Amino acid sequence: MNNIKTHSNISKVHETSSPHWNIARRSRTSQLSVTVNGGNSLTDQHGRDFIHFCTTSYLGLDYAPEIQQGAIKAIQEQATLRVACSRNRCRLALLDNYQNALSDHFNAQALVTLSCSSASAAMLPLLASGIFNDGIKPLMVFDRFAHYSMNHLKALCAEETSVLTIGHNDVIALEDICKTNQHVIYVADSFYSMGGISPINEIVSLQSKYGLGLFYDDSHAMSISGAYGTGYARSFLTELPENTFIVASLAKAFGASGGVILYGDKKITPVIEQYGGPVNWSQSLNAAGIGAGMASLAIHHSELLPQLQKKLSDNIHHFDELRGTRGESSPSPVRLIRCSSAEECIWLSTKLAEEGFLTSPVFFPVVPKSSPAIRITLRADMKKEQISAFLAKLNSLMTEREVLNEKPVNF
Repeated sequence: MNNIKTHSNISKVHETSSPHWNIARRSRTSQLSVTVNGGNSLTDQHGRDFIHFCTTSYLGLDYAPEIQQGAIKAIQEQATLRVACSRNRCRLALLDNYQNALSDHFNAQALVTLSCSSASAAMLPLLASGIFNDGIKPLMVFDRFAHYSMNHLKALCAEETSVLTIGHNDVIALEDICKTNQHVIYVADSFYSMGGISPINEIVSLQSKYGLGLFYDDSHAMSISGAYGTGYARSFLTELPENTFIVASLAKAFGASGGVILYGDKKITPVIEQYGGPVNWSQSLNAAGIGAGMASLAIHHSELLPQLQKKLSDNIHHFDELRGTRGESSPSPVRLIRCSSAEECIWLSTKLAEEGFLTSPVFFPVVPKSSPAIRITLRADMKKEQISAFLAKLNSLMTEREVLNEKPVNF
C-alpha cells in the first residue's frame, strides 16, 4: 500500500484542484458543448462563437473532406459500424489491413488501439512485468512531466517493479540511474502537451551507451514532424530496438481516430494481443475510424502533407515573432502564457472567450502549482490575421489586468 501511495494520490489532487475547476466551469471555460461551423469555428451552448485556439488538430485534417469520405465509404462497404465482440475474439479484417498499412508507413510493427491512453494502459504494465525481457523486471523511470495517460499508471507499474520519477528532461539524472541499473526504461513525451520537447538525441545516446529502454508518447508530434509525418521520435529512432516503444494518438494531427503502438519485434504481438488489457478486452476501432485512418494515410503520402507542415511552421513563426519570443522557435505547436495564479489564467481565458477566442486555462494538476498558464495551440489552416487579432486582444487584456507578462513558457 505504501508503494502505491508514493505514486498515486487522487483524493489529494481532487481536494487541491476542484475549487479551480469549479471556477472554470462557472466561468464557461470548461465543459463546453459545441457545434462545428467549419474552418476551425465553433459555437457553444451559451451562443458564443469561437476561433479554436486549444485544438490538437494541428494540420487541420479534422475538416478534410477526404477523411470524412473515407469514414463514410468504410461503413458502407462493411455494412456495419463494428463487429460486436471483444477484439481478442474477432475483429474486422479491415482492421488488419489498416494495421499492415500503418506498419509499412512507420516501418515498424503497428497495433491500433481505441486511444493513445489505452495504448499506454496496455503497454506500460506489460513492460514493468518483464514479460518482454525473459522475466527480468526493469526499473521504470518517468519524466516528471510525462502525460497523465502515462503518469497515472505509475501505481500499477509499481505493483510489478520499482518506479522512479526524475526531473523534466533531466538527462544527467537518467544517466546516473543507467550507470547503476542494468535494465531501465525511460517513459516520456516527445513533444509535451504543455509545450517543450524531449532531448531525444541525448536520450538515444544513453540508449547506445547503456542499453536504455524507451517508451515515448509521440502524440503531439505525429504528422506534423518527420518525413511523411512519421513523428518526432522516429526522426532519431530509424529502427526500433526490442526495448523501445512509441505510442501516439491518431486523433490529433493525423486527423482520424484511435491510437497506435509502434514496436520493432513482431514476436511480441501475440503477447500484446492476449495480455494487453484495454487493447483487447474491449471493442476494436470501428469501421469509420479505420476508413478515416486509411484516407489520412493517403494524404500523408501526397504532396499535401509537406504543404500543411510548412503552413503550420509558418504560423508558429508568425506567432513567435509577434509575441517577441527570443531565440529559435520551438517546432511544437503548443504555447503557454504564464499567469500569476489559477484565478488569473481562468479570468484571462474567460475574457478571451468573450472576444471569440477559445483557449485553455491550465493549472494544477495539469501543470505545477507554481505555473498556471493559458495554453494556446496553433493550426496549419489558421489565417495569420486571426493569429494577429488574437495576440492583439491577449496583449490588451494582459495589460488591463497586469497579468505577469512573460514570454511563452515551455515546461
